[in-house]
Amino acid sequence: MMKEYKMMKVKGREIYLTAGDFTFYVILDIFLVFILVIVAVPMWSVITLSFRPNDFIGSNLEGMFLAPWKWSTAAYKALLGNNGFLNAFFNSLKIFVFGITSALFLTVPLAYVLSVKSLPGRKFLTILILIPYLFNVGIIPSYLVVTKLGLTNHLAAIFLPGAISTYNCLIMRGFFEGIPDELKESARIDGASELRVLLSIVLPVSKPILLTIGLYYGVTFWNDFFHAMLYINNNSLQPLPILLRNILMASGMNEFVEVSAFGNANVQAIKAASVFMSAIPMIIAYPFIQKYFTKGTMLGSVKG
Repeated sequence: MMKEYKMMKVKGREIYLTAGDFTFYVILDIFLVFILVIVAVPMWSVITLSFRPNDFIGSNLEGMFLAPWKWSTAAYKALLGNNGFLNAFFNSLKIFVFGITSALFLTVPLAYVLSVKSLPGRKFLTILILIPYLFNVGIIPSYLVVTKLGLTNHLAAIFLPGAISTYNCLIMRGFFEGIPDELKESARIDGASELRVLLSIVLPVSKPILLTIGLYYGVTFWNDFFHAMLYINNNSLQPLPILLRNILMASGMNEFVEVSAFGNANVQAIKAASVFMSAIPMIIAYPFIQKYFTKGTMLGSVKG
């Protein structure tokens, strides 16, 4: 008989693992620590680079261990004091908020309709949704549609074309199908319409999938620079990814093309500070949504 190791207490219960299980979890912990190092070291390098003073002389490795009292906030002061950066940040915030709102507003009803098993033509509608997912129409037709709708130089051109993701819709449909039919049927027997069933029965128990899909959409809209590059020609409407792209490209070719607008701060520090500040909203949002993330994804993928 294999030897057992007492590991820990979970909710008052002692957990025992065999030698094989114990070895597996040790190897898993080592692997996860290795992944953590791979993620944390570049992030720490960017953070320390953003605080690096102009008069710093040394290698990047030495800069990573520079004492905090020697850090300089000149790059952050330059960014926060620049109207262009603040304007781009708020444009991205608008895209983020309105993008998630419009995407959920369109995805939720579609996913719910497809989850109703008694819906006539349900399989046919599913096939119609899968066709553009499997066969992309390409950039040119999409560009022509957006321009014909008059969305050029509007922030809506960034989030409306991707407001419904087939992948997200199918995951949400799977979650809705997992909700007991008895709850929906009891509401229908009481005379509730399908809209009332959706709003009063389905959505209150769908918080995990709503937050998970909202996170998917939010990350996509926040990091999207391609659509902005195609449809936004007005500098006052450019989002943060476009400004970051301009800063990174300009500093690589001519340090004074774009970054001169940010004062006398270190060019590399400005690049690092802009990258770090653009990631802050996602870093803040993810811990609050993470506990729903796995639950929403797993429950939504049980049924296809």
